[in-house]
Amino acid sequence: MGIVTPFPGGTTAGQVGFDRTELTRILDLYGRMVAAGHWRDYAMDLGKDAAIFSAFRRTAERPEFRIEKRPALRNRQGMWALVGEAGHIIRRGHELGPVLAPVERRLMKLVEE
Repeated sequence: MGIVTPFPGGTTAGQVGFDRTELTRILDLYGRMVAAGHWRDYAMDLGKDAAIFSAFRRTAERPEFRIEKRPALRNRQGMWALVGEAGHIIRRGHELGPVLAPVERRLMKLVEE
């Protein structure tokens, strides 16, 4: 048998990610915003400190919203944050639902128009 050599760069054991229910909730909101014609692209960044979902109006722009999960802030301000286009924090909390509420309210306004 051959010798197994680890892949350079280490393992992903320290990587933060979204679990299935969190990602389902985020992608459901993303799909509704796409159907309303507001968002067109998204990106995910899974790092050691945070998992970030970014939603774009157009691909070449800055993200309109970033949904960040930072487990290190779990016991302080809450591990979830909704960050605006300019980089300011719109909402922070311990649960995902209330953090996504401002975007869902905007979706209701888009559908009513």
